This record gives sequence, structure tokens and C-alpha cells, in this order.
Amino acid sequence: MSIATSQQLTKYYETFRAISVTYTKEVVKSTGLQPPGVFLKCLGEQWPCVIYSSSFNEAKVLAPNRQSLMERISKANNLVSVRLSFKVSDAADPLLFYISGRISGFAPYAQSNGTLQFISIQFTQRPPDDFVEIIGRMLEANVNSARRKDDRILLTPDAMRTIGLARKESTVQIDGVPRKCILRDLSFTGAKVIIMGLAKFLVGKSCKLRVDLEDPRESIMIAGKVVRYEDVEGRKDLTAIALRFDDATIPMSYKMHLNDYLGQKKNQSDGEDGPEASKADSPPGRSG
Repeated sequence: MSIATSQQLTKYYETFRAISVTYTKEVVKSTGLQPPGVFLKCLGEQWPCVIYSSSFNEAKVLAPNRQSLMERISKANNLVSVRLSFKVSDAADPLLFYISGRISGFAPYAQSNGTLQFISIQFTQRPPDDFVEIIGRMLEANVNSARRKDDRILLTPDAMRTIGLARKESTVQIDGVPRKCILRDLSFTGAKVIIMGLAKFLVGKSCKLRVDLEDPRESIMIAGKVVRYEDVEGRKDLTAIALRFDDATIPMSYKMHLNDYLGQKKNQSDGEDGPEASKADSPPGRSG
């Protein structure tokens, strides 16, 4: 996980503080949430629960509907804390922290025959920076995947390192037939790859591209179709083909890796446009 600056954390918090995230399987996977490590704590005692949704202001959890828990909550004047656990790729132990809050409501979970209930919790403090970074990074990637969907990233060694791309060498399945390929560039919505042989007859066919990522290490498959081809200068035996991804199949983790690169390039650009750069670009004064 990249380390966000205090300025970036403030931006995440202010931009996304009211956005509610539902913890689908993909969100759990992309954030590294460890469901067995989620608990509701009240007056020193903890109950296992499921986090259903959260923003930077509040959370909704699915918790046991037990008399012992309800008595504790009443005794604590509805003050509780939520313990969250996240897997960090470069750490042996999970990241654990508590977020304090006050219960604002209860609702039965109909499918549990009365054994479970939804509990809504209004946070009484800003969540820890680790939580703001994990959720903010995911939400920013989702926004930028639409805003900057056609920005193409040429896969230089520096770009590969920042993205967390394990290798350029990959495979693309076209109409179910696997072909070795080399990744040339990536975007949120597609890729350009180099393959052996002619490709004119491949245009319009369905495909699946494998992308090998690090931090965390995983191989993802993204479905799409071949939209065009072009010759590779000086190599008659090679062809470059452009792939357009199916939006519904693009993993969140892929978006987050690409967004890390775009964010770093923006930070570098902002640094180059600092006071010294502005001074250098300003017109010279008149001589008196």
C-alpha cells in the first residue's frame, strides 16, 4: 500500500467523507478487509459483527441480537467502537484499529429469524488515517477511472514500478485461444499489446487479457474485445492490437494500481509548478 501524505489524506477525507461504501466481495478484496477481525466493542467486551457499509462519518454493521449486548449498549449510553482489520501486503500482521461512535438506530435483519440486527453508528471522531487512506484510495480510483478513462500509460520501467506491474510478458485469450503477448500500454478502459503474426481477422473478436500485479501479488483477467490493429515498425512478424475492456469486468484492484501511477505523476507535476518554477516562468521586469 502506498503511503499518503497528510495533504492527500485531508483531500480524501474532505472529498469523500459523506460517500457510503457497501462492502461487496470486490470491495473487501480490493481494500484487504479481514472480515473475521471485525468486532463491535462496548464497555470492554467485543462481539463479532459484519460491516455492511461505512463512510468517514458513520457505519452500519450486522451484529448479534443478544440481550447481553443490548444491556451493555444501554449502560454505555449507546457509546461503542468498531474494530476493523485490514491486510497490508508488506506486513506480516493485519492492521487493526478502533473507530469510536454513538449508536443512532437499530433495525431487524429479517433473514436471521431475529438472531441478527443492523446497528447504525455515527462516528464521534475522525477515523484513523489508515482507514481514510484505504477507503479514500479506492474511491479516488473509481472516480478517476471515469474521469481519466482514456489516459494511456506507456509501460516504461518507471511506470511499471509505480503501477506495481510484475511483468510486461503476458497472455491474451482471443476467442478462447491463448496467445503470448507483450503489454505496451494500459488505461482504465483498455490496453495495447504486441502479438506474433497477422491480426486483421482478430478485430471485433472477444478477448481476455491477463495482467500480473504486485502489492498485493495477483493475476487478474479482464474481458473485452479487439477494436483495431496496427503494424509494428521494422517488425513484419509482429502486430500491435488495441483492446477495449468490458466495463463490468474491470477489477477495482486494477483501477487502484493505475490510479497510484496517475496520482504520483500529478504530484510530480505539482512540484515542478512550485514557487521556483513560477518564478522562472514569469516575464522579466523592465529595466529602469
